[in-house]
Amino acid sequence: MSVTPATSPLLPGRLGSPDMDIRDDPRADPRMIAAMEPLGMDVAPPPTPVTASTPIEELLAYCDEAEVGFDALGGVLTANTPPTTGVSSRTETIIGVDGNEIPLYIHRPDGATGPLPCVVHTHGGGMAILKASNPNYVKWRDDLAATGLVVIGVEFRNAAGALGSHPFPAGLNDCASAARWASDNRNSLGITTVVISGESGGGNLAIATALKARQDGWIGDIAGVYAQCPYVFGDYANPIPALPSLIENNGYFLDVDNMGALAATYTAPGSPDMTNPLAWPMHAQPSNLTGLPPHVISVNELDPLRDEGLTYYRKLLAAGVSAVGRTVNGTCHAGDCLFLDAMPEVWNATIRDINGFVTAL
Repeated sequence: MSVTPATSPLLPGRLGSPDMDIRDDPRADPRMIAAMEPLGMDVAPPPTPVTASTPIEELLAYCDEAEVGFDALGGVLTANTPPTTGVSSRTETIIGVDGNEIPLYIHRPDGATGPLPCVVHTHGGGMAILKASNPNYVKWRDDLAATGLVVIGVEFRNAAGALGSHPFPAGLNDCASAARWASDNRNSLGITTVVISGESGGGNLAIATALKARQDGWIGDIAGVYAQCPYVFGDYANPIPALPSLIENNGYFLDVDNMGALAATYTAPGSPDMTNPLAWPMHAQPSNLTGLPPHVISVNELDPLRDEGLTYYRKLLAAGVSAVGRTVNGTCHAGDCLFLDAMPEVWNATIRDINGFVTAL
């Protein structure tokens, strides 16, 4: 990133100390830092070999390699917590609007009587990598279901990695297809309301699914959106003053150049889709937002993406949408749904908050 602020002890993170690592930031949760240290995550990652301007073939090859490491990371950070009990799951494959097969992982609490609220979960990975079948996402859905919800994980097409290469709008179309299928099959699924929820790239897709539903005339099928640390700006090669967290927290688990590279697999740099709200929802205008259902936008204090999520939250409020903003203090990007073994209290607090939002609708 080209912006280098002057050193000032009065400013947080790398706004005040450009070379600060997350382990030295006094805001960081010490439990998280202790879990990061053995994995080398407590310091800034080495410079990324790719950026948004790298040719697409090289970006795709890089994503193939990166996905292997991130696949393993989620399992490592949740490996020591016992499996969730009292929840059963099954897989169903539907056909999406593009004619492709979409596996859905459906989790339900055992012994439930009567219809339950439903969460359609869209996993993280920058819309480019990772899978809903990864162990940490299975655990997340199990824990949500154990609170009395039906939870559906969507195995959408990625822009890169093992499930790529399918740039925008492929993944969004799959998530929208899953949400409509859940709504259309409420009786057989035993569900009432349908809420879309996801983190990071999945937070983008949760938000964008609602925007698409509004645009296409079926927003009444979605009761709410709960988006965690949403990845919604897109143009990370050109940071803007309105998003100081891109500087403040750069290198804290996420690297801004790397995020720009992932974004370039989803929408080509310089293309009109770089400002299309369905691809990058932070660019939504009031005319795109009025009439949306209630939202929760949850961000992480030490995340480069923090301020784009808060910007979107404020746009919702300005458009008259019922919205709540939530900040998980002391945590890096997605820290509340990554560090289960180290910070079960933080993981469980977000699980409870999602349940509270969903059941109140």
